[in-house]
Amino acid sequence: MSNIPTGTELARPFLPVKDYAVSRDFYQALGFEMLLDSEVAIFAAGSGGFILQRHYQQQWAENTMMQLMVDDLNAWWAWIVSLDLPGRFGVQPPKPPTLQPWGLVVAYVYDPCGVLWHVCQRREGAVQD
Repeated sequence: MSNIPTGTELARPFLPVKDYAVSRDFYQALGFEMLLDSEVAIFAAGSGGFILQRHYQQQWAENTMMQLMVDDLNAWWAWIVSLDLPGRFGVQPPKPPTLQPWGLVVAYVYDPCGVLWHVCQRREGAVQD
């Protein structure tokens, strides 16, 4: 049994931002709830979240990946496509849901500075999902 206090944990990674306003608007368009817009932007993402910071380093940005587990990937994909993210934000086109060799069905979305999001279909009975 661990002696670590429990009950208030919330992991929120800091994500790089090349253009703060563009990234903030991108994540709002995707439907994430912005909790704070100040020196950083804090977004809720399900039971977790993330923080946009006003710092950019290309190598870091293009090597950062986030995973979003969802109950209905088809609905998420339809939503993502409807947003015309490349036209509105100049991002790489999203990649449609595909079964990956490791067993997850994943769609890929790039944010404005190159962060790669894995939007994954949650699997029934897979506790890690």
